[in-house]
Amino acid sequence: MNVPTAPAAPAAAPSSASVWRSQLGTYLGLLAVLAGMVALFSSLSEYFWSAETFITIANEIPALAVMAVGMTFVLIIAGIDLSVGSVMALAAATSAAAILQWGWTVPAAAALALATGLVCGTITGTISVAWRLPSFIVSLGMLEAVRGSAYVVTDSRTQYVGDAISWLSAPFFGGISFAFLLAVVLVVVAQLVLSRTVFGRCVVGIGTNEEAMRLAGVDPRPIRVIVFAMTGLLAGLAGLMQSARLEAADPNAGTGMELQVIAAVVIGGTSLMGGRGSVVNTAFGVLIIAVLEAGLAQVGASEPSKRIITGFVIVAAVIVDTLRQRRAKV
Repeated sequence: MNVPTAPAAPAAAPSSASVWRSQLGTYLGLLAVLAGMVALFSSLSEYFWSAETFITIANEIPALAVMAVGMTFVLIIAGIDLSVGSVMALAAATSAAAILQWGWTVPAAAALALATGLVCGTITGTISVAWRLPSFIVSLGMLEAVRGSAYVVTDSRTQYVGDAISWLSAPFFGGISFAFLLAVVLVVVAQLVLSRTVFGRCVVGIGTNEEAMRLAGVDPRPIRVIVFAMTGLLAGLAGLMQSARLEAADPNAGTGMELQVIAAVVIGGTSLMGGRGSVVNTAFGVLIIAVLEAGLAQVGASEPSKRIITGFVIVAAVIVDTLRQRRAKV
């Protein structure tokens, strides 16, 4: 006689302790890479290990950091936004035009820059969602359209705004700019949103299995639009930061910067396939990119050499991440 057997017990979900250990391991790994790069460049250049170098790096990364925060959310939903560099340039251009040509106050011009980024991101997200088009193609078209708009607004010339918004990049504490402190606050807030809110869980769920989220009663379309809109808003803020640091709005600013942004996010371990990412890890990726560029510049590496080395670092980061995912599935 066949004796019925008890159903197999479901696989236990990973405990919070194991998840925390995994995250801690990732943090420590990125920190080790960063420390190793600092040690390497300090041994190769007598000028690298100095307060001036680290303050300079800190004051140069805010624009990259805030755009990388937005890109982290975009990649987690399995999207991509190639227009962030152009949106940054257009936001800076519109704020400069508002101050120099239209006589607007600085707060009003700053609000216009943020609104410009928000509108651009919303358009990208809406078109991608409404017509079910790959965000790669939509954002590529936006990259060209927005860059052309920046040329039109500035009449293809650099607009010098002087010290109108220089307070954003001026030394605030120990030589560190207010823009850097603002970028740190945004990283912390974005990480909390991603890991501690319903919206953040929906973002991860959409990137992991969009159909499952839909069957669970969550409409992924507005969330996707919000993520792209937020990324555009942060690109607008980056435009203000860049304009404040340079005291000018250059229509060519941010050319190719979208690749740096994506590289920083990927180095931080965010999956290009969606469903996994961390804003704190992205911040480490931004620091790694910044230290790498500063170190190569100090040791006298040529521009082609810097691009080659940076490219290999990005590929290595993707390979390591892929191997880690395969190991986790075993």
